Amino acid sequence: MNVIDHVREMAAAGLHSNVRIISSLLLTMSTNNPELFSPSQKYQLLVYHADAVFHDKEYRNAACKYNMALQQKKVISKTSKVRPSSTGGTASAVQAQNLPSEIEVKYKIAECYTILKLDKDAIAVLEGIPSRQRTPKINMMLANLYRKAGQERSAVTSYKEVLRQCPLALDAIIGLLSLSVKGAEVASITMDVIQSIPNLDWLSVWIKAHAFIHGGDNQRAINTICSLEKKSLLRDNVDLLVTLADVYFRAGDTKNSILKFEQAQMLDPYLIKGMDVYGYLMAREGHLEDVEVLGGRLFNISDQHAEPWVISGCHSFYSKRYSRALYLGAKAIQLNSNSVQALLLKGVALRNMGRVQEAIIHFREAMRLAPCRLDCYEGLIDCYLASNGIREAMGMANNIYKTLGANAQTLTILATVCLEDPMTQEKAKTLLDKALAQRPDYIKAVVKKAELLSREQKYEEGIALLRNTLANQSDCVLHRMLGDFLVAVNDYQEAMDQYSIALSLDPNDQKSLEGMQKMEKEESPTDATVELDGDDMEGSGEEGDLEGSDSEAAQWADQEQWFGMQ
Repeated sequence: MNVIDHVREMAAAGLHSNVRIISSLLLTMSTNNPELFSPSQKYQLLVYHADAVFHDKEYRNAACKYNMALQQKKVISKTSKVRPSSTGGTASAVQAQNLPSEIEVKYKIAECYTILKLDKDAIAVLEGIPSRQRTPKINMMLANLYRKAGQERSAVTSYKEVLRQCPLALDAIIGLLSLSVKGAEVASITMDVIQSIPNLDWLSVWIKAHAFIHGGDNQRAINTICSLEKKSLLRDNVDLLVTLADVYFRAGDTKNSILKFEQAQMLDPYLIKGMDVYGYLMAREGHLEDVEVLGGRLFNISDQHAEPWVISGCHSFYSKRYSRALYLGAKAIQLNSNSVQALLLKGVALRNMGRVQEAIIHFREAMRLAPCRLDCYEGLIDCYLASNGIREAMGMANNIYKTLGANAQTLTILATVCLEDPMTQEKAKTLLDKALAQRPDYIKAVVKKAELLSREQKYEEGIALLRNTLANQSDCVLHRMLGDFLVAVNDYQEAMDQYSIALSLDPNDQKSLEGMQKMEKEESPTDATVELDGDDMEGSGEEGDLEGSDSEAAQWADQEQWFGMQ
């Protein structure tokens, strides 16, 4: 047993720090005396040393060492061609079997480049591996890189190759569905496995559910997932619950979304996936203390995921600390450039700080990553409206309406833009009536309809609309708007009650507080003119003044530049 064998054993045993030291010393010896180790032994030392460096998260250094190992491997190939073995053929074959795989080394290099965000270099390395020699994990990495680079055809081909080798690779299935491959086509790839293995009949339904999700058909996705979740064998599955919670969120059903997230959290206290959306919803609903606790708990689980940073950013945003929210969103993007919630957080922070053009870039990237999430489009439309780009906003709203169909959400988005143009007020009213006919409890549509009624000074009609909605659910914005309407009809006592209820639901709701203080100062209100503002509902509560954020701007801007996320 020689020294290389000992190094190999330590590497296999996971003694990375030990391997790093001994391999470094041995490589120096080899440099000073090239005859000390054979080319194959030097190749092994370089790979084991690179593995130890990779384990220490020194990815640029590791990539360099792996590339040195590949150069050394070329020397071995040349030597074997020049000096064919006569008597030592068997020994050479055994030695070759012990050598680290060249393909695995290339995969490691690509992994380093991916972590360093050098995606083009990673793709180039993996494409250098012949197709027949690509393992499922190589095809999976290639597929994800192609998808990120917008090379959809290549991504589809790679995902299909993963499924050909591993038919139960469910993340590859999701990847294909996200690239608009039909659910039936994806299901056909896995059909043989479903039919040959018992208790896998649910998989075809699972595929159908995710096909609905990526097709933007949220209601059918909810119904399909619920049918799966009710099956005894899949009941209380955390992944299904998180997926269901996310679809409820996409459908605008905040109550059920929060309920399912909480159910998943109870089953798995260490759950991270989806908690950024849950934290955002809780912050939007005004439960900032709970959001702070949630963020702290997730940081204790892992600070290397985007979710805890997004949650803390949401807490800062709804506390009107926009510079800090911007920094936290940038940190989350640094950890996971595909985090839609982090992009949205940074986008709304930039928008509220008046940096609209930068915000637009982030919303567009979020749209690219999640083309069926309407909140991405809403953020972009808000930016267009903030910069008086009504034509661009109208074009975007019409495109959503045509692409995703006439549901309550798309109708409300289109109506929101129509409300900005005096010439399209009647069209806005028609669209909102259609939205409320489909979903009478859809809060964003109710808010916009109440806004329109306020403009028309139809206060009694507005009061009736808000009372009917509040009979089935309680919401801060609706209670505050009802208070505004009641002031308009001189019902001050009940208006005060409604403001109080709104503040109990969200103690940070500045507009309810202002309404209450105004009533207290003016014992005899004289006019019934009311200004209703539902923008915070449409933009998920993001609109607000910038007071309290300027004092932090320089500090957090500096930190944001440090992370290179401007």
